[in-house]
Amino acid sequence: MLFFLITCSFSFIFFYRSLVLKPLPSWACEMRLVSLWFLKGFSGLPITKSIRNTVLGVNLSFFTLRMPSRKKSFSSKVESVERTSEISVLDLPDLVLECILEKLPPEELCRMGSVCASLRDKCMSDYLWEKHIKDKWARIIGPAAYREWQWHIASRKDSIFFNQGKQRGLMGYLTHLWPVVLIRSSFSSISKKKNSPPADSLMSWYFALESGKFWFPAQVYNRENGHVGFMLSCYDAELSYDLRTDTFHARYPPHGRRASTTETGVTWDRLRAPPVDTSPHDLHTSDCLTELRPGDHIEIQWRRNKEFPYGWWYGVVGHLETCDGNANYCRCHDSDTLVLQFNQYTRGSRWRRTTVSRKNHREEGNEADGFYGGIRKLRTDEEISVWKKLWPPEVLE
Repeated sequence: MLFFLITCSFSFIFFYRSLVLKPLPSWACEMRLVSLWFLKGFSGLPITKSIRNTVLGVNLSFFTLRMPSRKKSFSSKVESVERTSEISVLDLPDLVLECILEKLPPEELCRMGSVCASLRDKCMSDYLWEKHIKDKWARIIGPAAYREWQWHIASRKDSIFFNQGKQRGLMGYLTHLWPVVLIRSSFSSISKKKNSPPADSLMSWYFALESGKFWFPAQVYNRENGHVGFMLSCYDAELSYDLRTDTFHARYPPHGRRASTTETGVTWDRLRAPPVDTSPHDLHTSDCLTELRPGDHIEIQWRRNKEFPYGWWYGVVGHLETCDGNANYCRCHDSDTLVLQFNQYTRGSRWRRTTVSRKNHREEGNEADGFYGGIRKLRTDEEISVWKKLWPPEVLE
């Protein structure tokens, strides 16, 4: 029993001395092995528990008395070991780091990019900003907007979309978190140009849109705050984003004697990217006339007179007057005459119904009823549902 007590005591003393990282003699290792073997052999005896508690109490007292003099040395060595094991985010594999950066929102991506030059280059990658553009802007940005942006960066060297004034939201994050050279009104400083996102980068385009300084072409449903004369229509306009209200300013082009007008507070649900790459002053080439049948949903170009730009108006394909609408006997799709109905107007209204030729369709109409242009078929439920959500609460005259 005395031998067991002595060996256990020596084991704990040697264990404590090993904490201060001093080398132990070879016989100490042997004694520790003996004590462990001895403890294993006695672990099944009832007296072992009381002996173990006594030994632990003696060694704990000894350890506590010795600890203050060694505490500083021990903690400093542990801190030294911890410092040598620190890992930087740049030590992560490229694929892991990319996955992390992909999850960051734009403001956090800018925050990360302000840490060092290496992270700045990674955070300005087109690969990362393409996702943010798609998530926020893809629904209202089309080829025409991108062409406008390319023209803008080709025609001027400076950048007008980083405002040095007081900003809120995301632009405020940029002002405080990104290197000051990035928030300049000019990219003309060659010595610091490497710190700025390239003018043709997707990051630059994102913040050009976000700042509201860049006006881009898109289309607005029910223009001019839902004026009754534009219900269930969609017109081209130039848009500027208002970050403070999360809405847009829409600037409509002048036509005839009417000057350009600007509408404020346009919400996201009233906007879309142009579905076809056709100027509002040009006739759209219709490629769906032969396939249209009664009940199909369509959009058709219409303008008041030759000086006006076209707008897109929602309608459905109707039946000929000689057809009773019975699907088993309907042959309207075989006729060269295509009937278009605009059911937002009351029956008997001159705007409710019109006809066009399938084979020789061109701009048709007159100064009294306006001019009908190209036709496009709505092929997705999403496009149709947008128009139905905009349906007027009352039938129009």
